[in-house]
Amino acid sequence: MNRPVVVGVDGSPPSLVAAEHAAQEAVWRSRPLHLVHGYLHPLGYGVPINPYEVGVPAASEDGRKMLEQTAAELVDRWPDLTVEVRQVAGGPGATLVEESRRAELVVVGSRGLGGFAGLLLGSVGTQVAAHGHCPVLVIRPPDRPLPTEGPVLVGVDGSESAELAVGYGAEEAGRRGGPLVLLHVAAEGDDGGEAAALLATAGAAARGSHPGLTVEERVIVAPKPDQALIEATAAAALVVAGSRGRGGFAGLLLGSVSQALVHHARCPVLIAHPYQPEQ
Repeated sequence: MNRPVVVGVDGSPPSLVAAEHAAQEAVWRSRPLHLVHGYLHPLGYGVPINPYEVGVPAASEDGRKMLEQTAAELVDRWPDLTVEVRQVAGGPGATLVEESRRAELVVVGSRGLGGFAGLLLGSVGTQVAAHGHCPVLVIRPPDRPLPTEGPVLVGVDGSESAELAVGYGAEEAGRRGGPLVLLHVAAEGDDGGEAAALLATAGAAARGSHPGLTVEERVIVAPKPDQALIEATAAAALVVAGSRGRGGFAGLLLGSVSQALVHHARCPVLIAHPYQPEQ
Protein backbone atom coordinates (compact mmCIF):
# COMPACT_ATOMS: atom_id res chain seq x y z
CA MET A 1 0.00 0.00 0.00
CA ASN A 2 1.38 3.40 -1.02
CA ARG A 3 0.20 5.23 2.09
CA PRO A 4 -0.38 8.95 1.39
CA VAL A 5 0.51 12.00 3.42
CA VAL A 6 -2.86 13.42 4.50
CA VAL A 7 -3.54 17.01 5.53
CA GLY A 8 -6.74 18.63 6.69
CA VAL A 9 -7.49 21.84 4.80
CA ASP A 10 -10.32 24.27 5.61
CA GLY A 11 -9.08 27.41 3.83
CA SER A 12 -7.76 29.07 6.99
CA PRO A 13 -4.19 30.44 6.94
CA PRO A 14 -2.91 27.86 9.50
CA SER A 15 -4.34 24.99 7.43
CA LEU A 16 -2.70 26.33 4.26
CA VAL A 17 0.65 26.50 6.09
CA ALA A 18 0.02 22.90 7.20
CA ALA A 19 -0.62 21.94 3.56
CA GLU A 20 2.80 23.35 2.58
CA HIS A 21 4.51 21.30 5.29
CA ALA A 22 2.54 18.23 4.18
CA ALA A 23 3.60 18.74 0.57
CA GLN A 24 7.26 18.93 1.59
CA GLU A 25 6.90 15.76 3.69
CA ALA A 26 5.21 13.98 0.77
CA VAL A 27 8.07 14.94 -1.56
CA TRP A 28 10.69 13.81 0.97
CA ARG A 29 8.89 10.49 1.41
CA SER A 30 8.01 10.02 -2.29
CA ARG A 31 4.34 9.65 -1.35
CA PRO A 32 1.15 11.11 -2.79
CA LEU A 33 -0.51 14.00 -0.94
CA HIS A 34 -4.19 13.92 -0.05
CA LEU A 35 -5.92 17.22 0.77
CA VAL A 36 -9.01 16.42 2.84
CA HIS A 37 -11.82 18.76 3.84
CA GLY A 38 -14.21 17.35 6.43
CA TYR A 39 -17.55 19.16 6.34
CA LEU A 40 -20.62 18.95 8.53
CA HIS A 41 -24.30 18.64 7.71
CA PRO A 42 -26.13 21.99 8.17
CA LEU A 43 -27.88 20.52 11.23
CA GLY A 44 -24.50 19.87 12.81
CA TYR A 45 -24.23 16.15 12.07
CA GLY A 46 -21.81 14.30 9.89
CA VAL A 47 -23.52 11.60 7.83
CA PRO A 48 -27.18 11.61 8.99
CA ILE A 49 -28.49 8.66 10.99
CA ASN A 50 -31.11 7.98 8.33
CA PRO A 51 -29.89 9.27 4.97
CA TYR A 52 -33.22 8.46 3.32
CA GLU A 53 -34.99 11.00 5.55
CA VAL A 54 -32.45 13.82 5.85
CA GLY A 55 -30.26 13.26 2.81
CA VAL A 56 -26.51 12.80 2.82
CA PRO A 57 -24.96 16.29 2.92
CA ALA A 58 -23.63 17.49 -0.39
CA ALA A 59 -20.05 18.61 -0.84
CA SER A 60 -19.89 22.38 -1.19
CA GLU A 61 -18.75 24.18 -4.33
CA ASP A 62 -16.71 26.60 -2.20
CA GLY A 63 -14.96 23.68 -0.54
CA ARG A 64 -14.15 22.08 -3.91
CA LYS A 65 -12.72 25.33 -5.29
CA MET A 66 -10.65 25.90 -2.15
CA LEU A 67 -9.17 22.40 -2.35
CA GLU A 68 -8.44 22.61 -6.07
CA GLN A 69 -6.79 26.02 -5.73
CA THR A 70 -4.63 24.77 -2.85
CA ALA A 71 -3.64 21.69 -4.87
CA ALA A 72 -2.72 23.81 -7.90
CA GLU A 73 -0.51 26.11 -5.81
CA LEU A 74 1.30 23.15 -4.24
CA VAL A 75 1.90 21.40 -7.58
CA ASP A 76 3.20 24.68 -8.97
CA ARG A 77 5.77 24.74 -6.17
CA TRP A 78 6.54 20.97 -6.21
CA PRO A 79 5.95 19.85 -9.85
CA ASP A 80 6.62 16.16 -9.12
CA LEU A 81 3.99 16.03 -6.37
CA THR A 82 0.88 13.89 -6.90
CA VAL A 83 -2.13 15.51 -5.19
CA GLU A 84 -5.65 14.17 -4.63
CA VAL A 85 -8.44 16.30 -3.14
CA ARG A 86 -11.53 15.03 -1.34
CA GLN A 87 -14.42 16.36 0.66
CA VAL A 88 -15.73 13.99 3.33
CA ALA A 89 -19.10 14.25 5.09
CA GLY A 90 -18.13 14.42 8.74
CA GLY A 91 -16.44 16.47 11.39
CA PRO A 92 -12.87 17.38 10.43
CA GLY A 93 -11.31 15.76 13.51
CA ALA A 94 -13.12 12.45 13.16
CA THR A 95 -12.48 12.48 9.40
CA LEU A 96 -8.71 12.87 9.82
CA VAL A 97 -8.55 10.21 12.57
CA GLU A 98 -10.27 7.78 10.19
CA GLU A 99 -7.96 8.81 7.32
CA SER A 100 -4.95 8.12 9.58
CA ARG A 101 -5.72 4.37 9.49
CA ARG A 102 -4.44 4.27 5.91
CA ALA A 103 -1.95 7.17 5.96
CA GLU A 104 1.82 7.47 6.08
CA LEU A 105 1.50 10.75 7.99
CA VAL A 106 -1.33 13.10 8.97
CA VAL A 107 -0.58 16.83 9.15
CA VAL A 108 -2.75 19.31 11.06
CA GLY A 109 -2.55 23.05 11.59
CA SER A 110 -2.45 24.39 15.12
CA ARG A 111 -5.64 26.41 14.60
CA GLY A 112 -8.50 25.97 12.20
CA LEU A 113 -11.10 28.18 10.58
CA GLY A 114 -12.53 30.56 13.15
CA GLY A 115 -9.88 29.55 15.70
CA PHE A 116 -9.49 32.06 18.50
CA ALA A 117 -6.13 33.80 18.77
CA GLY A 118 -5.72 32.65 22.38
CA LEU A 119 -6.50 29.01 21.60
CA LEU A 120 -3.12 27.31 21.43
CA LEU A 121 -4.29 24.22 19.57
CA GLY A 122 -7.67 23.86 17.91
CA SER A 123 -10.01 21.02 18.81
CA VAL A 124 -9.29 19.26 15.50
CA GLY A 125 -5.53 19.25 16.11
CA THR A 126 -6.00 18.04 19.68
CA GLN A 127 -8.30 15.23 18.57
CA VAL A 128 -6.02 13.98 15.79
CA ALA A 129 -2.83 14.27 17.85
CA ALA A 130 -4.40 12.15 20.58
CA HIS A 131 -6.25 9.55 18.50
CA GLY A 132 -4.20 9.18 15.30
CA HIS A 133 -3.38 5.71 13.96
CA CYS A 134 -0.12 6.86 12.32
CA PRO A 135 2.42 9.61 13.05
CA VAL A 136 0.75 13.03 13.37
CA LEU A 137 2.60 16.26 12.52
CA VAL A 138 1.24 19.36 14.29
CA ILE A 139 2.41 22.57 12.62
CA ARG A 140 3.56 25.11 15.19
CA PRO A 141 3.72 28.05 15.18
CA PRO A 142 0.99 28.47 12.55
CA ASP A 143 2.62 31.46 10.84
CA ARG A 144 6.19 30.14 10.57
CA PRO A 145 7.60 29.30 7.12
CA LEU A 146 8.98 25.85 6.36
CA PRO A 147 12.00 25.25 8.62
CA THR A 148 15.20 24.85 6.62
CA GLU A 149 17.78 24.69 9.40
CA GLY A 150 18.12 23.21 12.86
CA PRO A 151 18.26 19.72 14.31
CA VAL A 152 15.52 17.17 14.85
CA LEU A 153 14.98 16.96 18.61
CA VAL A 154 13.71 13.88 20.47
CA GLY A 155 12.98 13.60 24.19
CA VAL A 156 14.26 10.31 25.64
CA ASP A 157 12.89 8.84 28.87
CA GLY A 158 13.35 5.08 28.44
CA SER A 159 9.72 4.37 27.54
CA GLU A 160 8.63 2.25 24.56
CA SER A 161 6.91 5.33 23.17
CA ALA A 162 10.20 7.26 23.30
CA GLU A 163 11.99 4.39 21.50
CA LEU A 164 9.51 4.73 18.66
CA ALA A 165 10.06 8.51 18.68
CA VAL A 166 13.84 8.03 18.36
CA GLY A 167 13.29 5.84 15.28
CA TYR A 168 10.98 8.39 13.65
CA GLY A 169 13.35 11.20 14.62
CA ALA A 170 16.29 9.46 12.95
CA GLU A 171 14.24 9.02 9.76
CA GLU A 172 13.24 12.70 9.75
CA ALA A 173 16.81 13.89 10.38
CA GLY A 174 18.02 11.66 7.54
CA ARG A 175 15.44 13.13 5.15
CA ARG A 176 16.31 16.70 6.13
CA GLY A 177 20.08 16.18 6.10
CA GLY A 178 20.47 17.62 9.60
CA PRO A 179 21.60 16.28 12.98
CA LEU A 180 19.52 14.34 15.49
CA VAL A 181 19.63 15.60 19.08
CA LEU A 182 18.55 13.15 21.78
CA LEU A 183 17.58 14.97 24.95
CA HIS A 184 16.98 13.64 28.46
CA VAL A 185 15.71 15.95 31.19
CA ALA A 186 16.98 14.95 34.64
CA ALA A 187 15.97 16.36 37.99
CA GLU A 188 18.56 17.71 40.42
CA GLY A 189 20.14 14.76 42.22
CA ASP A 190 19.13 12.13 39.63
CA ASP A 191 21.57 9.37 38.78
CA GLY A 192 23.68 10.77 35.95
CA GLY A 193 24.84 7.32 34.98
CA GLU A 194 21.26 6.19 34.33
CA ALA A 195 20.61 9.22 32.10
CA ALA A 196 23.82 8.62 30.16
CA ALA A 197 22.93 4.94 29.70
CA LEU A 198 19.45 5.80 28.40
CA LEU A 199 20.89 8.21 25.86
CA ALA A 200 23.71 5.84 24.85
CA THR A 201 21.18 3.07 24.11
CA ALA A 202 18.97 5.43 22.10
CA GLY A 203 21.96 6.90 20.25
CA ALA A 204 23.29 3.46 19.33
CA ALA A 205 19.89 2.49 17.90
CA ALA A 206 19.71 5.68 15.81
CA ARG A 207 23.26 5.32 14.48
CA GLY A 208 22.75 1.63 13.75
CA SER A 209 19.62 2.25 11.66
CA HIS A 210 21.02 5.36 9.92
CA PRO A 211 24.79 5.06 9.36
CA GLY A 212 26.39 8.45 8.81
CA LEU A 213 23.71 10.34 10.73
CA THR A 214 25.08 12.92 13.16
CA VAL A 215 23.63 12.10 16.59
CA GLU A 216 24.14 14.26 19.69
CA GLU A 217 23.22 13.09 23.18
CA ARG A 218 22.42 15.78 25.72
CA VAL A 219 21.33 15.79 29.38
CA ILE A 220 19.55 18.85 30.76
CA VAL A 221 19.05 19.25 34.51
CA ALA A 222 15.73 21.00 35.11
CA PRO A 223 12.76 20.65 37.49
CA LYS A 224 10.13 20.39 34.72
CA PRO A 225 10.78 18.12 31.69
CA ASP A 226 8.02 19.72 29.61
CA GLN A 227 9.28 23.27 30.09
CA ALA A 228 12.89 22.26 29.38
CA LEU A 229 11.87 20.55 26.13
CA ILE A 230 9.74 23.51 25.07
CA GLU A 231 12.71 25.85 25.53
CA ALA A 232 14.96 23.48 23.55
CA THR A 233 12.55 23.58 20.58
CA ALA A 234 13.42 27.23 19.90
CA ALA A 235 16.52 26.12 17.96
CA ALA A 236 15.01 22.97 16.37
CA ALA A 237 13.47 22.31 12.96
CA LEU A 238 11.25 19.57 14.41
CA VAL A 239 10.60 17.90 17.76
CA VAL A 240 9.46 14.27 17.92
CA ALA A 241 7.54 13.08 20.98
CA GLY A 242 6.19 9.73 22.04
CA SER A 243 2.46 9.54 22.52
CA ARG A 244 3.00 8.46 26.13
CA GLY A 245 5.91 8.80 28.52
CA ARG A 246 7.38 6.49 31.12
CA GLY A 247 4.70 5.39 33.56
CA GLY A 248 1.96 6.57 31.18
CA PHE A 249 -1.39 4.90 31.76
CA ALA A 250 -2.63 2.61 28.99
CA GLY A 251 -5.82 4.65 28.62
CA LEU A 252 -4.00 7.99 28.46
CA LEU A 253 -3.98 8.95 24.80
CA LEU A 254 -1.36 11.66 24.99
CA GLY A 255 1.18 12.07 27.79
CA SER A 256 1.61 15.35 29.64
CA VAL A 257 4.94 16.23 27.99
CA SER A 258 3.53 15.53 24.52
CA GLN A 259 0.48 17.64 25.31
CA ALA A 260 2.70 20.50 26.45
CA LEU A 261 4.72 20.31 23.23
CA VAL A 262 1.73 20.31 20.86
CA HIS A 263 0.41 23.40 22.66
CA HIS A 264 3.60 25.36 23.27
CA ALA A 265 6.54 24.11 21.14
CA ARG A 266 8.34 26.69 19.02
CA CYS A 267 8.69 24.34 16.05
CA PRO A 268 6.54 21.63 14.40
CA VAL A 269 5.77 18.59 16.60
CA LEU A 270 5.65 14.99 15.35
CA ILE A 271 3.64 12.68 17.63
CA ALA A 272 5.07 9.19 17.18
CA HIS A 273 1.98 7.00 16.97
CA PRO A 274 2.65 3.48 15.65
CA TYR A 275 1.17 2.61 12.27
CA GLN A 276 -2.20 0.91 12.04
CA PRO A 277 -1.77 -2.54 10.43
CA GLU A 278 -2.57 -2.40 6.72
CA GLN A 279 -6.09 -3.56 5.90
